[in-house]
Amino acid sequence: MKRFWKDVAVEDLGSGWRVLLDGRPIRTQVGGAPQVVPTRALAELLAEEWAAQGEEIEAGAFQCRDMADYAIDKVADAPNDTVDKLLRFAETDTLCYRADPDEPLWKRQQSVWEPIVTAFEAREGVRLERVSGIVHRQQPEATLAALRTRLEALDPFTLAALEAMTSLSTSLCVGLSALDPASDAEALWAAAELEEAWQVELWGSDALAEARRQKRRADFMLAVQFARSIADT
Repeated sequence: MKRFWKDVAVEDLGSGWRVLLDGRPIRTQVGGAPQVVPTRALAELLAEEWAAQGEEIEAGAFQCRDMADYAIDKVADAPNDTVDKLLRFAETDTLCYRADPDEPLWKRQQSVWEPIVTAFEAREGVRLERVSGIVHRQQPEATLAALRTRLEALDPFTLAALEAMTSLSTSLCVGLSALDPASDAEALWAAAELEEAWQVELWGSDALAEARRQKRRADFMLAVQFARSIADT
């Protein structure tokens, strides 16, 4: 499809912000709802995607638009569905499942993961069970209840971004930590893919696998940028 607009702008509605293409507002792709977002920073992030298009539209370049649409069309109507999905990651959080203590990988996991988990516990006021091996261990009910309360307080746009970050990292600990503007997103992603990096160190990688790794990292960083733009008023 060819580009059908010349000018991209953002508009303050008082109750939110929206992107205008040649003065016309955008609607969500599936539901057709007005695409109104909570902050100027997020609207500008969406506008950048439109402005960056050339003469031929690259459909895959609208990841932030798709995330905003998902927040409006899906998450806002049933936020508890997203909360339930996120809590399932808490029950099997990657950072809590480690190698046996006599394995070299355990030392790497302990040095990288433990500070993140400990800081997460202190910040959220919860306790997470750590497991060596693959046998599942239930997280404390009080922890899951506290995390549910935390998640239910988030707006649909933040939940949408958090779902993306958590799914990519397979860790709610990483996802929620990344919401903190002071956190190091690169370090969090490195923690999330620690085991894959370990395998690469041992056995090497190929071009396709490396391309997948870089794509997942880029998607995670974009979701972090999306989430933090919501807090940037």
